[in-house]
Amino acid sequence: MNVTQRTADRGDLPQPLAGRISLVTGGGRGLGEATCRMLAAAGATVIAADVRPELAEGVAEGLRREGLDVHARQLDVTEEASASEAVSDLLVRHGRVDVLVNNAGTDVTASFEELTAADWELVLGVNLRGPILMTRLVFPHMRREGGGHIVNVTSTAAKRAWANASAYHASKWGLLGFSHALHVEGRAVGVKVTAVVAGGMRTPFLLDRFPDIDEGTLQDPATVAETIRFVLTQPDETVVPEVMVIPMRESSWP
Repeated sequence: MNVTQRTADRGDLPQPLAGRISLVTGGGRGLGEATCRMLAAAGATVIAADVRPELAEGVAEGLRREGLDVHARQLDVTEEASASEAVSDLLVRHGRVDVLVNNAGTDVTASFEELTAADWELVLGVNLRGPILMTRLVFPHMRREGGGHIVNVTSTAAKRAWANASAYHASKWGLLGFSHALHVEGRAVGVKVTAVVAGGMRTPFLLDRFPDIDEGTLQDPATVAETIRFVLTQPDETVVPEVMVIPMRESSWP
């Protein structure tokens, strides 16, 4: 039985995240959808946020039919007004935010010379500025509440490089560095920060762009989502600053 099947029935798992209010960006499909399912199955109230509201609502409706507490929210992490409104609304409705999963991501596959200024703005805007903006909104609240957990989904692209992905590499190396810097500051005020370095997954992010990719070199996004659940359920005295989850045949890792 795979991870997705195990979590289809929330009774199959304990409820270590019961009562936690969790915001997942890019929650409308792929790893975001798997993370919403995993955290809700562990007892959390989950807000699935996505720039495409129809995707977020589809995830929320489907998981609510399974008895999981998931709500949809339109969110463009590159727009300060959209991000601020989403966090403010969450605090009004739920009173707090315990978990932020910065998962939204994008890429433009092109050589450095082909990438336009707009391409760079898009990729860095979603993958790096977005998590920083979201964190700026929730970190002060978590500090005042005496704790919280921020998970930044980075990539093996933050560990090594390949061609036609300079903007993506810059954004993910930056996100990994930001995560470790924030981890240092967060520990002092009870806020945990974890970077999840994810290898290739069977999600639309890769499958839509590379239809000929060997899916045997990829992993189930539910496995990465389970890792996110794991780091969120560590005791108060413990934090995991970084964890890498890669397929057995990860093509970009030795």
